Amino acid sequence: MRIALVAGEASGDTLGAALIEALKRRFPDAEFAGVAGPRMKAAGCVAWHGIEGLSVMGLTEVVSHLPQLLRLRSELVHRLTLEWRPDVFIGVDYKEFNLGLARKLKAQGLATVQYVSPQIWAWRQGRVRTMNEAVDLVLCLFPFEPPFYREHGVRAAFVGHPLADQIPIEVDRAAARAQLGIDAAARVLAVLPGSRRGEVERLGAPFAETAEKLARRFPGLVCIAPMVTPALRDSFAKHCAALAPAARMRLLDGDARTALAAADVVLVASGTATLEAALLKRPMVVAYRLNPLTAWLLRTFRLVKVDHFSQPNLLAGEKLVDEFFQEDASPDAMARALAGWLDDPARVERLRLEFTKLHERLRCDGAERASAEIAELLTARTATP
Repeated sequence: MRIALVAGEASGDTLGAALIEALKRRFPDAEFAGVAGPRMKAAGCVAWHGIEGLSVMGLTEVVSHLPQLLRLRSELVHRLTLEWRPDVFIGVDYKEFNLGLARKLKAQGLATVQYVSPQIWAWRQGRVRTMNEAVDLVLCLFPFEPPFYREHGVRAAFVGHPLADQIPIEVDRAAARAQLGIDAAARVLAVLPGSRRGEVERLGAPFAETAEKLARRFPGLVCIAPMVTPALRDSFAKHCAALAPAARMRLLDGDARTALAAADVVLVASGTATLEAALLKRPMVVAYRLNPLTAWLLRTFRLVKVDHFSQPNLLAGEKLVDEFFQEDASPDAMARALAGWLDDPARVERLRLEFTKLHERLRCDGAERASAEIAELLTARTATP
């Protein structure tokens, strides 16, 4: 059994690693190869390329990286169709790259899977018509996604989210603070400006200013920021040095889950980290800033079809946490929203109960269910004359 995977960022690397471990239990002799990060490598995936340099987002960002992406895609198509020839290709999130690659591989007769649904139900819904051309199966992390696909004749399955399996329902904040050397009685703000270079470039300054405003309002506030890579750490450190002297931001090398568990409140870029914060039952303020041209295109052509963009609000179908898009993500607005959580323990407790319900809905051994769906797909293909 040969299984090819491509991930393009840290969250996909985490999902891919859990899936590899589940697939190894089902197919002990399987070989894994593709584009991988450190977790997937540790799980047994041979990395033809690392995920570094692939983490781009937005319409204009993808265009600026297009030559590099097209070269890599061409190389992978050649290797996967003519040399290695896997039994199945699994694109782990990173839909900007993986769906185009999957379309070429499926045209050459390979089984293709997209693990993590692209948010076509949220914007540019017409793209669902092309999904059957690209993939044989979509593995969905959220329960509201498969019905949308079924309406359009695309095979899809809800498998739950591996993060919900990994994170306990009850989180030990005291242990997390002890691990980080933070006083048990301190007020703690965790700042997560993103795992992609573009995110930190756009959110680094306003996040640093927000932390500064909050630190001045709440003396003694402990501010921590887990950073995905040394390069992103250096970038955010410059913003903090220039804009947040009172916040005395403590930068961590990774360890985002511990930082979130230790926090009273979280300032976070939109993405998987918002779900992780929700599963850790932490109140948060979510921000999303795109390249100005990308944002203009989304607004002008009314491409967005949902009322919310943060994962907790999408899952709940209502506004549970504050979210700020583009220019609305100002330090004043975000600091006020964060202070609102710190000043209202009763509201925090209500949110904790709602997040617990979400956690229980998503907790269904996601990686194992995903591997079972992939095995079923391969069995069906083998049985087909």
